[in-house]
Amino acid sequence: MDSPLERELAEQPVTKLSRQALWFFIHALLALAAWFGLMLIGYAVNPTAVPQWAILLASMAVPLVVGLIMARLHNDDMATTVWLLGLIWMMIVSLWILDMPTGPGRCFQCGATEKLTRTFFCIPSPSGLIDDDGPFIGTWPSVALIGYSIGARLGMRRRA
Repeated sequence: MDSPLERELAEQPVTKLSRQALWFFIHALLALAAWFGLMLIGYAVNPTAVPQWAILLASMAVPLVVGLIMARLHNDDMATTVWLLGLIWMMIVSLWILDMPTGPGRCFQCGATEKLTRTFFCIPSPSGLIDDDGPFIGTWPSVALIGYSIGARLGMRRRA
């Protein structure tokens, strides 16, 4: 029969793994909540003619600050891994966009690279795919998760 110490040691990796998974999703939710709050403020104020690059920078800066604050309050390595979720999200949306048919008004005769750049970054013009919401659906949330990870890393570096 196992001793209580052996049972505790055998259960410890599972609890550590579940704690890491929980904190990973908490940090991901905080990053997305910071970005969503930025979007709500933007839609409430409704500034006219804000360039897409400014929204992209704000989508990175606001979660970066939140990640920095969270790293100072709760020094957790899982906060720095949230960028992976942003990368995975960008790949999922990219596959969805690449699978879409083109036609008049929807990136007519676009190659794969042009489809993605016009959808995610509207360069040189929007693609017409996913109702021109590519930055809102794919780019800005991914950048928010990456920004949060960078902020968390900076917060942890200063603490050490």
